[in-house]
Amino acid sequence: QVQLVESGGGLVQTGSALRLSCAASGGTLNDYYIGWFRQAPGKEREFVGRTRWIGNSTVYGDSVRGRFIISRDHAKNSVYLQMNSLKSEDTGVYYCAACWILAVCARADYHSWGQGTQVTVSS
Repeated sequence: QVQLVESGGGLVQTGSALRLSCAASGGTLNDYYIGWFRQAPGKEREFVGRTRWIGNSTVYGDSVRGRFIISRDHAKNSVYLQMNSLKSEDTGVYYCAACWILAVCARADYHSWGQGTQVTVSS
């Protein structure tokens, strides 16, 4: 089973940018979407976006569309989340996870969750 590890979080100011990484190991990602989620204190885990490892299928959540960009590097077996124009409401723990391409890919369909990386946006 694939294992995913997030990195790249930190403390940044409002309006700045940050790139998160999701490194995969232990298996091929060819049959998966890789999704990004985030969770703020006291709130439910929120869908940020997902991309298919093979092909150009990428979708974003409403709150980040136009500011965040998901990309892949097949050579490094990694998926990235470029976060631009950060707002205080983007603060939270960011997770990546895998969903089989034939699943609905609701939140419950995701597995292989990483440990998360903390992003704090300060004004």
